[in-house]
Amino acid sequence: MDFGRRKSFSFFEEDRKSSRPGAHTPVHQYHSRAGGGGRSPAREAAEPARLSMSSAVPGLGLGVEVPLPPMQGGCSPWVQSPLHGRLRFPPSPAAIYHCLAALHRLEGDVHALAVARGVLFTASDSGRVRAWAAPGCFNRGYLDVGRGRVPALAACGSTLVTSHARDHHVRVWTVCAAVVCDHVRAKKAATLPARSSLLLHPFAKRRPHPHRDTVSCLVLHAVAGLLYTASHDHTVKAWRLSDGSCVDSFVAHDGPVNAMAVNEADGCIFTGSADGTVKMWRRVYGGTAHALIIVLRSSELSPVNALTLCHAAATPGSVATRRCFLYAGSSDGYVNAWEKEATVGRPTHVGYLKGHRLAVLCLASGCGGRVVVSGSEDATMRVWRREGINSKGGGGSAAHTCLAVIEGHRGPVRCLAVGGGEAGEVEGSMVVYSAGLDKSVKVWRVRVVGKEDDEEDDDGEDCGDDPEAAAEILMAGEIGKAFDDGETHVRDDVEEDEFVAPTPVLSPVWVEKRRHTSRG
Repeated sequence: MDFGRRKSFSFFEEDRKSSRPGAHTPVHQYHSRAGGGGRSPAREAAEPARLSMSSAVPGLGLGVEVPLPPMQGGCSPWVQSPLHGRLRFPPSPAAIYHCLAALHRLEGDVHALAVARGVLFTASDSGRVRAWAAPGCFNRGYLDVGRGRVPALAACGSTLVTSHARDHHVRVWTVCAAVVCDHVRAKKAATLPARSSLLLHPFAKRRPHPHRDTVSCLVLHAVAGLLYTASHDHTVKAWRLSDGSCVDSFVAHDGPVNAMAVNEADGCIFTGSADGTVKMWRRVYGGTAHALIIVLRSSELSPVNALTLCHAAATPGSVATRRCFLYAGSSDGYVNAWEKEATVGRPTHVGYLKGHRLAVLCLASGCGGRVVVSGSEDATMRVWRREGINSKGGGGSAAHTCLAVIEGHRGPVRCLAVGGGEAGEVEGSMVVYSAGLDKSVKVWRVRVVGKEDDEEDDDGEDCGDDPEAAAEILMAGEIGKAFDDGETHVRDDVEEDEFVAPTPVLSPVWVEKRRHTSRG
């Protein structure tokens, strides 16, 4: 196994071979904006990399750029911000978010991210998986996983799983990334399916067949010791990690499977497809087969590109010990939300989030399941906070707040990851890793403002005993507003120009109940 080593000024060693022409065409092609993205790729490659720190509050004047020294030798496709150096202008504590690190790849796009044990893994077209110490993104070496594009990654503990577009196989690695080591060490544990099983058992009744198309997503079910793989060939396969055997394979959708999530508590599998549906599967008790439980559909059958699960503490007096929420990002720019019922265990639609102008490509959750981060083709990321569930008079609805609109990428945000900030954890904040089709990876520190902080920002005004009046509802695309006895309060720390498109972050059920309450 070949591993990279650290160089001075954080420039890293990698082979000069470029990605094969025509090997991969990006799913979403985009054009740079006339305002700020009009530079050619050749000019961007020649310019020095920059560390930019931005804030969701434009009035604070935190748009600071620190130039880096020019690239030495031009041999590395990665350049990195020197975070170990001193910053003249540290970010203000009042900022909702700021950039901790920025990595730029001079050739090829970053297709997948994974975080485990304080290590960030990035996969690109080079056939190598890079390892970075989180959250500062200092080089920890690379894994030579093979030639071709790596479209998906999954990491849990010391296990790293990679999918390969060239042969449609999946490889499992055992990674050792100790703190005392300067670079990671990895050993290939298995190739799924094993090549020997395809040759030694030609007349077996049930031979393990590889996927016939690109493996788009990987999910590890650590409790059961299973690995789930989903592909554009409409199928989902379950693999037992102990022996590498395929325990189940089934056709999940009528279209390519783009997203998948697993509930560690009960073992339910959620799959999202280009056919516009989200399906819930459960493994048969005492067996290996999976049964379809329910098909979830939104109002418009738009292709589903991303899924994420959030677990939160249950409300006092509730039957369930923990509440489970499912979020699905679609190509129409919406993020639909479902909550798992406490008694039956079936998901119930509780609303949707609207704010992105183009397709939602990725989702991630953090802060104990209270916060969801969405990445879109419009080159922005949005941070949503779930306020609560109103279940009066029938079905429930979830109110969400848009905490920040992050505009740090110049292309579609392809993948997201949350976590891995143990080295510099700040109370009330989380670390978000983002990668876009602009060949860059960025690390963000996002401050999650609680309800108590919001009430203090309202100049000490009392909202009364009404829970709906006390909850602040931010509009995704305009100024944050709080409803208090019919009066509108505008937050002083948010300007209207920071947001785009005045679209509410409310569910139709909540709006209908609000109308009936105001009429009464």
